[in-house]
Amino acid sequence: MAARYLKNQRLPAIRLWQSTMISSENAGGRAISTSSSRLLETVNSTPNLKVEEAETVEKPKERTRILVLGGNGFVGTHVCKEALERGLPVVSLSRSGRPRVTESWVNDVTWLRGSLFETEQWKDHLSEVTAVVSCVGGFGSNAQMRKINGDANIAAIDAAAEKGVNRFVYISAADMGLPSFVLSGYYEGKKAAEDALRSKFPYSGVILRPGFIHGNRKVGSMSIPLSAIGTPLELVMRYLKPATQLPLIGPLLIPPVKVTAVAKAAVRAAVDNAVPPGVLDVWGIMRLGDRTYVSRLILTLVCQERSFTGVTRPSGPCQVC
Repeated sequence: MAARYLKNQRLPAIRLWQSTMISSENAGGRAISTSSSRLLETVNSTPNLKVEEAETVEKPKERTRILVLGGNGFVGTHVCKEALERGLPVVSLSRSGRPRVTESWVNDVTWLRGSLFETEQWKDHLSEVTAVVSCVGGFGSNAQMRKINGDANIAAIDAAAEKGVNRFVYISAADMGLPSFVLSGYYEGKKAAEDALRSKFPYSGVILRPGFIHGNRKVGSMSIPLSAIGTPLELVMRYLKPATQLPLIGPLLIPPVKVTAVAKAAVRAAVDNAVPPGVLDVWGIMRLGDRTYVSRLILTLVCQERSFTGVTRPSGPCQVC
């Protein structure tokens, strides 16, 4: 019964199709045929189509490298080392190229020599770069400081934006509350570079504002132990954040920060999208780049509470004080 019902349902459709074909032939048209012989005949009668070679589309190169501007300087060398420790390929651009450092890590960096103002000579290297970290800065006359700290970095920011670099990290400087005539060109240049970064990289530009950066600074064959001054000051001043809001003297209480912490924070800001765009002050740099900062802060608060309450410390030396 079911088969007879389906057959009866198909008959009207078949009759309609046959009537359509007959009408098409009577009107001078061509009936549609689905037979294999007619299909072969149609295929054989089709002119031979010339098969052209498909256009090759190059796959965009994967961006994995980090470009460090000023990578042979005090901060720049530590940024290069930190990036290498994370397994990242590193390219450095500076006016003098390869540094006079004999450590083995230097051989793992691609050293470029050039000027940031001559972007045509080096911007092609940005096609494989995922992030740029600028450590460029310097002192001199006000005009020279505006050019080095401002114009040079702005040229780099523009080139990186043009080439589609993902993230840009700029190591600026904290405002130490100095009179406007002291180092005015230095801070004006820094501010101009920060404004350019906010404009070109509004969602992926990170500005680091450290104060005094300390560590072992190598000048030729000599090593200058800046940490001899910086470390004690950092240990004392790093917990005085509320005091930095005081008028006049507040900015002078901004604590020094280790160069290794600045480097770690810079590299992490360059590769970690979880780091939001904007400004990282010295405490933000410590949180991001100094793993011992939080633990030391907790231990210090515990020690202070014990001293105020008269609680006896456990045996053994205190890890902080």
